[in-house]
This record gives sequence, C-alpha cells and structure tokens, in this order.
Amino acid sequence: MGTSVSCAVSGGADSLALLALAVAGGLHVTAIHVDHGLRPESATEANIVRSAAEAVCAQFQAVTVEVGQGPNLEARARQARYQALPDDVLTGHTADDQAETVLLNILRGAGLDGLAGIRPTGGPSQCVGHPLLAIRRSETEAVCQLMGWTPVSDPSNNDHALLRNRIRQQILPLLNQAAHRDLTPILSRQAALMADDSALLDELAAEIDPTDAKAVAAAPVALARRAIRKWLSGAHPPDAASVERVLAVARGEVIACELPGGFRISRTNQRISITSAPAQD
Repeated sequence: MGTSVSCAVSGGADSLALLALAVAGGLHVTAIHVDHGLRPESATEANIVRSAAEAVCAQFQAVTVEVGQGPNLEARARQARYQALPDDVLTGHTADDQAETVLLNILRGAGLDGLAGIRPTGGPSQCVGHPLLAIRRSETEAVCQLMGWTPVSDPSNNDHALLRNRIRQQILPLLNQAAHRDLTPILSRQAALMADDSALLDELAAEIDPTDAKAVAAAPVALARRAIRKWLSGAHPPDAASVERVLAVARGEVIACELPGGFRISRTNQRISITSAPAQD
C-alpha cells in the first residue's frame, strides 16, 4: 500500500485530476469534499466527488462547514475550508492558478514573497501540498475527459466582482495578447525563482533578533524588514507602513509607535518590545 494522503476535492476539473493522478501514482488517497453551505447544489457536488472516489478505489469523506459572518466571503470560506481539512492536505492548484496569484499579488502591491505566488508546500498550515503547479488547467480537463468525468462548474468563477476572476478572464488574456505569447509559463517560472530568493532571505533574516534594536538597525534593510515582518506576523502579515514604523523605533528615530490592532512598539535600553497600546479616553 502506498503513502496515505488526503486530497481536497471540490468536484472541479483540477481537484478531480488531482484525485486521479494521486491514485495513479500509487498513493492511498482519501478524497475530502468540503460543503460550505453557500449554494443549494453543493450536496449534489459531494455525490459527484463520492462517485469519482469510488471509481478509482479511493476513500471518501464529506465535511460540512459554517462560514462565519463578515466581509470578504471568499476569504471567510477559504478559512473555514482549511480549518476543516488536514494540515497536510493536497490541493489541485495548477500553473494557471500560480500565474493568476502572481498577478493578483502584484495588483495588491505585494513584495517578494507575494511575487513567489503559491509555494509547493504552504497554505495556512505551511504544510499544504500543491503537487500540480507544473500542470496546466487544460491538462486537468483532459484528465477528467479521459476518466469520463464531468467536472463541477462553480458559478462563482464567473463573478467579475471578484478580482481573481477578472484576472483570469480579462486581464491575463489581454496581457497574453499584448505580449504575443502565453504568459502563464513565464509567470510560473518567475514565481519559482522568487521563491528561491525569498527562502534565502528568510534564512538570513532568521539570524537577526528583532527585539535587538542595535542588531536591527545595523542589518541590511531588506533583512531587517523581513525579520520584523516575521516577528509581527500573526494571522496576517503586517503592512509595509507598520514595518517601517518599527524600523524607525529600532534606529532611534522615534521612541515608540503604535500599530494597527491596538499594539505599541517601544525601545528601552536597545530592546524592542511589543505591548497593548494605552486605551484612548
């Protein structure tokens, strides 16, 4: 029996291809379908995934999650989904997803880490596997056709209110036309190069104690920023302005600063500390 893995399978072409390829690769696969309860047809989609899993002798698991209230439905659904999946789950992200993610991050003003896109291993747990990053979406569709499967079509993929969909259906095709070439392999290759550079910078920045003001001030600014960003990162990385404020404290340009979320950064005897900001009267 091969290595046991879990695959997140929505019923779309990419995740169904992941299921088929994982089984073909000799792995012992459990296909996990997450129902967010956001569309009435989601129960039918679970049955499609169940049938596909049975067809390739894989295990099947259905999970229902509740998406919390608040803004950014896409982000909330993603958070609920990953909370329900194993930390080391495999997903069907492809080279096309990689290219779209790089462009999305450029438009959001991301730095080097964002330009690295989707890492082979990453996700919220930093253990999620993305084994299909070298495969095109057209190839996953071909796998499904070969298997005789009709993938689920998610209507939200046609919602142009979502930036990723506009990138996929409008911006990237326009860039391809302007460049007279398919940019997806280029963007994917650049992401891999950026990821290597990012990993090296992370390794070097890890040697800097972000609470040592003197060490932070003396370090190359690219490494100092990275050390501070890592120190401040929680559920989300800090914005560039927050990192620069902490750098100013380390350099002695200011004694203290306040950051979003109600935090205060201060320097005492060359040590930087983070505390709750004083309550406002």
